[in-house]
Amino acid sequence: MDVLRPPLIRIGGRVYRKNLIQEQALPHEEEEDFCAGPGDCADEPCDAFVVEETERGFQCRVEVPSPLYKYIIGKKGETKKRLETETRTSISIPKPGVEGEIVITGQQRSGVVSARTRIDVLLDSFRKKQPFTHFLSFALNQPAIQQKFLQFKEEVLEKCSKDHGVSSSLFQNPAKLHLTLGTLVLLNEQEIQKACALLQQCKEDFVDQITGGQPLTVEVAGVEYMNDDPAMTDVLYAKVHMKDGSDRLQMVADQLVERFVASGLMLKEWDRVKLHATVMNTLFRKDPTEERNNTMTGKSSFKERESFNGQNILKLFENFHFGEVQLDSVRLSQRFSSDASGYYATSGQLCFS
Repeated sequence: MDVLRPPLIRIGGRVYRKNLIQEQALPHEEEEDFCAGPGDCADEPCDAFVVEETERGFQCRVEVPSPLYKYIIGKKGETKKRLETETRTSISIPKPGVEGEIVITGQQRSGVVSARTRIDVLLDSFRKKQPFTHFLSFALNQPAIQQKFLQFKEEVLEKCSKDHGVSSSLFQNPAKLHLTLGTLVLLNEQEIQKACALLQQCKEDFVDQITGGQPLTVEVAGVEYMNDDPAMTDVLYAKVHMKDGSDRLQMVADQLVERFVASGLMLKEWDRVKLHATVMNTLFRKDPTEERNNTMTGKSSFKERESFNGQNILKLFENFHFGEVQLDSVRLSQRFSSDASGYYATSGQLCFS
């Protein structure tokens, strides 16, 4: 790694450098220099969050979902103790499973700011390791599309079942056909409500203008593969495009993801959203409930994938027509769930009309 160009971590509009080396303190430097005084914040972003002055010093509150408390506490409380010792603060954490705020108190403002900054970096790091819980989606499970998908499945198994790795276990559940725009890690009800509110704000800010308050007519036709070698395929997807030839669907998808990334609710993965409907996925072979595409973040058993030879499928079904669909909403879908229709349970949605 180039130590002159360390990785950058973006948290809540702030940018931190992640040091690649451990700097050694010079002999004449004293530990007391860590917190020079009440008004000295050194290089810490003092105005990035609220630090209140109290009778006993300073205080800062940070909302943290309860599943992440353990990362601040650490094994046998070691992480919390180290943070408190190094920043000369006291960190109060709610009981496990109880939603609330972590409260940082200290006599020196700079110590409180430093503790808050370190907690933010810790939380950001561990949040990225959490499997995603929700995703923004367009539902493609209309009856006509499902019927054509089942026809596609039947014909593939009839004509290509002898190809390496091809079996019925690879196919998507027709009730869950969808386009994924991006994935989210939402760890409590407050974060879910924040995502729902942002969806409605997006509707007002740009979605209504792009869609004109009308559903988008989309054609689902043709198949393509994700990886480089069609003989070793892991994900086969149906291609989608606007019936009128416009790029309005892509505009809605890109701007939604851009807004969610800016809010901190979603991680940026690509410059543009890859609009695709997964129809075959080797992950389904191990876990039929797995809705993850290979472009999405989150934990999964990639080492257990068994690729299939998709060459004949790509030739025979290159232009297979799955049908047209009216897209009238973007859903905040819950992973590993089902509603009465068989689609993913919806935590919130943005309706075009």
